[in-house]
Amino acid sequence: MNKEEFISALKNLNINITDKTLNDLDTYYKILIDYNSHTNLTRITEENEVYLKHFYDSLTLVKAIDLDNQTLLDIGTGAGFPGLVLKIVFPNLKVTLVDSLNKRITFLKSVIEKLGLKDIEAIHARAEEYALDKRESFDIVTSRAVANMSMLSELCIPFVKDHGYFVPMKADANEELKGAKNAIKTLGGVLKDTIIFELPYDAGTRTLIKIEKLVKTSVKYPRKFSEIKKKPL
Repeated sequence: MNKEEFISALKNLNINITDKTLNDLDTYYKILIDYNSHTNLTRITEENEVYLKHFYDSLTLVKAIDLDNQTLLDIGTGAGFPGLVLKIVFPNLKVTLVDSLNKRITFLKSVIEKLGLKDIEAIHARAEEYALDKRESFDIVTSRAVANMSMLSELCIPFVKDHGYFVPMKADANEELKGAKNAIKTLGGVLKDTIIFELPYDAGTRTLIKIEKLVKTSVKYPRKFSEIKKKPL
C-alpha cells in the first residue's frame, strides 16, 4: 500500500487526512525504521507494508467506535499500534500508551517529542500494576494482538469507564470470543458488536470486538498476570 493507496483507503473509512498528518506519519515511519535497526520493535519494515499492516490497520478502529474527543488507553502498545497512529490522525484524542518493555516506551517518547504531540503519554508499566491507579478512567480501551480474549479482558476491562468501551483488535477471534464470554460478564462487560472485515490487498481478516462496560469491575481484578495466565476467567 503506497501513500496514494493509503489516502484512498482511508477515504473508505471516512477519514480525510491533511498533508501535515501524512508528513507526521512519514516521520513516525522513518524514526521506527531507524530505531528498529538496533532495537527490535517490528518485523514489518518495508514502507508499503507498514502503511498497510500497521498504519491503516490501526485506523480501522473507526469501524467500531467514534474517536473524537475521547480518552483512549492502548494496552501493550508495542511500537505504538494502534494508539500512536490514532493520536496522529485524531489529534483531539487524549491517549495513554502502556507497555511493559521500557525500550518501547523510550522509542514512543522520542516520536511524541519529535512530532510535538500533546495530550499523550507513554507509560512503562504492566497493565495489572497500572490498574491500581487508573481504574474506570478511560472512554475507550483497546489492544492489538497482545493476548487471548479471556486474559486480555481481565487486563483491559477494569480500565473502562461506566458505559465506555473495550475494543480489542484481533485477526480471527471466533473461538477466542466463545471462550471469553464468562470473563467479559464477570468483569462487567457486555458484547455489543463483532465487526469482521478483510484488509485490502489480501492482507488478512480482522475482527473488532465492541464490549460495553455496564457494571463496575470488582476490585479483585485484574489479578497478577501469573494468576491470570494460570487460571483465566
